[in-house]
Amino acid sequence: MPDRPRPSLSLPTPGARRAVVVGAGSFGTAIAVLLARGGVRTTLQARTQEQADRLVADRENQAYLPGVKLPQNLRIEAVGAGLARADYVLLAVPSKGLEAVISGLPAAGLPRRAAVVSLAKGLVPPQGTPPTVRLAAQFGADRVACVGGPAHAAEMVHEGAGLVAASADEALALALASFFQKAGVVCEASNDPVGVELAGAAKNAAALAAGATERQGLNAAGAAAGHIFAEVWRFAEGLGARPESFIGLAGTGDLVATALAPQSRNRRAGELLADGVPAAEIPERIGQAVEAMEGVPLLAHALEQHGVEAPVTSGLALLTRGELPLDDWVALVRTTVPPPARWRPRRPERPGFWVRMRERFGGGRSEEADAGA
Repeated sequence: MPDRPRPSLSLPTPGARRAVVVGAGSFGTAIAVLLARGGVRTTLQARTQEQADRLVADRENQAYLPGVKLPQNLRIEAVGAGLARADYVLLAVPSKGLEAVISGLPAAGLPRRAAVVSLAKGLVPPQGTPPTVRLAAQFGADRVACVGGPAHAAEMVHEGAGLVAASADEALALALASFFQKAGVVCEASNDPVGVELAGAAKNAAALAAGATERQGLNAAGAAAGHIFAEVWRFAEGLGARPESFIGLAGTGDLVATALAPQSRNRRAGELLADGVPAAEIPERIGQAVEAMEGVPLLAHALEQHGVEAPVTSGLALLTRGELPLDDWVALVRTTVPPPARWRPRRPERPGFWVRMRERFGGGRSEEADAGA
């Protein structure tokens, strides 16, 4: 599909800001392309020098994002080049590798004032920590952000997307949103990074569950996704997340995009699980990392550690490890009843206006008169 010119919105130019995207998979490459289009001086760092040389020679990521020409103003290098001149460092690596990358940022020359942005829709091993929580613990919440929302890589660069840039720091969230909007992509600014991240993790798990269950019935697939969203929301609420992050673009919007996409890795992984393909073979079959395959066991662990009742998420984790047969998984989905509603105490009914007047002033007809009327 050839690139189409995208309309730019009338926003301030980002100036001479420099961004480094670490990770040249499909999503990292797409984000780098958009930042370059948005006027940011952007560098895309590939995992190896060989991969970087190939990207430079082809000016296209044929392995992960074919058909998208890399802008001439997009610089490409290997991760060993460091981060010394970056204002924004965007981490586009699978969540299972985030801990090693985060720990290595100071040694890579991360500037003291540079912002660090997670693009992962998964959790950090081994405890299942939301990436911005892990980053904030090391660098401070005001330097940390994440990006979520429905954003399939190829469509994002050709047609647009609905992104969410979230940070506890308003200026950082607005700056990131402005970069993407200058590239013609809608981007909401949010101050709920944990909610946006956990909505993305719930989306991945729900898409995997729906893919594994769809052939057993659409009702079962819908129930599986709904149970998981509700279970993860109870966890997110305990961490201070807000419901709009799950209701909006980062949650239900991203879930619908993933559930409908025939090329969705998480949905396809669920279908392969239903076919009996061992979990260890699924990433090779798909050709890329599948966030949900690594993320669901971490998610189940985090829910358990926080005392959240999550039978469907826990069952999905067992299914991904080959410890629960598919029929038993479907039976679990069909028979699980969510926790009871938290009813508000009912207020006693208030007497009507005329009854209150009679009680107050002692007027009105006598009981005998009323009875004989």
